[in-house]
Amino acid sequence: MIDIRFLRENPDAVRENIKKKFQDAKLPLVDEIIALDRESRENKQLADALRAERNKVSKMIGGLYAQGKKDEAEEAKKTVTEKSEQLAECERREEELAKEIRDRMMVIPQIIDPATPIGEDDSHNVEIEKFGEPVVPDYEIPYHTDIMESFGGIDLDAARRVAGNGFYYLLGDIARLHSAVLTYARDFMIDRGFTYCVPPFMIHSDVVSGVMSFPEMDAMMYKIEGEDLYLIGTSEHSMIGRFIDQIIPEKQLPLTLTSYSPCFRKEKGAHGIEERGVYRIHQFEKQEMIVVCKPEESREWFDKLWRNTVDLFRSMEIPVRTLECCSGDLADLKVRSLDVEAWSPRQKKYFEVGSCSNLGDAQARRLKIRTKGDGGTYLPHTLNNTVAAPPRMLIAFLENHLQRDGSVTIPEVLRKYMGGKEVLIPEKK
Repeated sequence: MIDIRFLRENPDAVRENIKKKFQDAKLPLVDEIIALDRESRENKQLADALRAERNKVSKMIGGLYAQGKKDEAEEAKKTVTEKSEQLAECERREEELAKEIRDRMMVIPQIIDPATPIGEDDSHNVEIEKFGEPVVPDYEIPYHTDIMESFGGIDLDAARRVAGNGFYYLLGDIARLHSAVLTYARDFMIDRGFTYCVPPFMIHSDVVSGVMSFPEMDAMMYKIEGEDLYLIGTSEHSMIGRFIDQIIPEKQLPLTLTSYSPCFRKEKGAHGIEERGVYRIHQFEKQEMIVVCKPEESREWFDKLWRNTVDLFRSMEIPVRTLECCSGDLADLKVRSLDVEAWSPRQKKYFEVGSCSNLGDAQARRLKIRTKGDGGTYLPHTLNNTVAAPPRMLIAFLENHLQRDGSVTIPEVLRKYMGGKEVLIPEKK
């Protein structure tokens, strides 16, 4: 959500940004907001004038009675009542206008970063850089669930019986590898100076509406029936929500946090064959990184965050690349977003394993998060990025470390989390 003062003073810039997001249907909202904002400010001026006049007359009443001017005092009381009724109507209208303005402002997209390429959908995302040499071995790489099954490491049939499609049981060495990656990712971020946190896995609706756009909410969130609680789709939601209605002393910035959580997502829509198995699921676990910082530092932190993910994957000998997300692929709250994609030897292409986002001051404005420094109070910027999200990350790991004989090598950085194992041997070939 952008600053209404910016929209008021720069309506053409807001319209141009909407066009860059390919959301022309939202263009009429700009004029609607301007008109409602004008009415709101005029209404407030009238309310202030009525309040001042009512208070002025109220103060006179006691003196009039004291002077024996009962008739004049009674007339003054009628005036106070009349002004109070008019003021109540202004206050009622003020609430209506505030809601109408906010409802419209909530769907106006954030002003995108100049570095964001212009494009209608993810087909226009731009490759920035590759890290590591993608290799296609001269032997077949099976589908990821087949690899897992060779280790007795997955049971999808039982998961369907228990919870339906989109769930899984991980077992044995595959389950251990899943946990090892998460633990390593946690320690990796702690070593980079981030504070480890385990947040609530459910959040109130005011936090949901503060951290994400309505289309995202509808496509992702599971609601707890009969309660004002939602299961989180990522720990970023509750991590940023931690600061709702808070004033953060400027000397505490930047806040650099890394959090573990399970994640729950509806994952609406049909998905291709490559997104089956455990690629696109309703429940998974993730290590996340979150930063709350001064506005002038958010660009620098954006680059630091995505590089952390690249460094993590490269330390596990997995080739990756970065993609700058185009304007049409950005959620409305995002200023800029960059995807990290891992190499798939089986598909002979890259696929997404993490997403780094700069949300500017959008979440801070919605959640009323403020920072106070010597120069006054202002809205900080918030950023988030995926450190590691197995089991999707396991797909990249297994494919890139699978050997001709069906074994999987364990890179040195993970061995201490795997009981010293250097290689996993399949139960069946």
